[in-house]
Amino acid sequence: MERKKIAIIGVGLIGGSLAIQLHEKKLSSRLIGVESSPEHAAKALELELVDEVLPLEEAIASADVIILAIPVDSMVSLLPSVMDKIDRQMVLDLGSTKSQLVEVISHHPKRGRFCATHPMWGTEYSGPAAAVKGAYENKAVILCNPEQTDEDVLDWVKHMFAKIGMRQLVMEAKAHDLHAAYVSHISHITSFALANTVLEKEKEENAIFELASAGFESTVRLAKSNPAMWVPIFLQNKVNILDVLNEHIEQLKKFRDSIRDDKTEELRTLIEDANKIRRIIK
Repeated sequence: MERKKIAIIGVGLIGGSLAIQLHEKKLSSRLIGVESSPEHAAKALELELVDEVLPLEEAIASADVIILAIPVDSMVSLLPSVMDKIDRQMVLDLGSTKSQLVEVISHHPKRGRFCATHPMWGTEYSGPAAAVKGAYENKAVILCNPEQTDEDVLDWVKHMFAKIGMRQLVMEAKAHDLHAAYVSHISHITSFALANTVLEKEKEENAIFELASAGFESTVRLAKSNPAMWVPIFLQNKVNILDVLNEHIEQLKKFRDSIRDDKTEELRTLIEDANKIRRIIK
């Protein structure tokens, strides 16, 4: 397939990391950035993540492909107006929730020009300086409701993700949000909550720094994630998140009660049950 002029709305961790691979894999003939932050725009140009930064309307008019890589609340607000402005351009998003986004343009006359996607990758950092070379290689990407996307758009999106080395899965938007709550969103809530617990109980910052083990560091790493990204995700997917959060709380209660009541065998069983995750994650 021929190279495309690609506009990335939001050249931060997610959009910037994709920009690196779009350039390396020769998928883009020109990369255009759209940034609300002047500092991020300057940094994206300095790091050569994009060739130029343009206002939104100019970027849409100049591009063959428009990629949304902004917080999901902004995405839901912006996507309909982006679809209003395109002619035959392709539009895709990289957001972590899908139901509201798909719904907001479900009756749009140009709905077929949009493909809803979720690359399953991220770090606790944000901004253009956090962009990572080779970030998406050997990771999964979810294509949601592809039957609603025009064939030429879907073909190019699949080609793009294949070129950057991603495993592609198909899922209905509501099912995606359910599974994302279980395997991604709850992990962040747990990390935020654990960090708050430790900060509340342990007043000596030096003790945290000196005594923190690798296990603790890996568990609370996600607590450094940007609230501008995660607050909208939690609120958009709150039905599924509340379901899994309630179950998580019940599991914590089982551990609490077993430890409080010295129930050795119950505690052993809880841990052995958890060990079964080895069958799935090596």
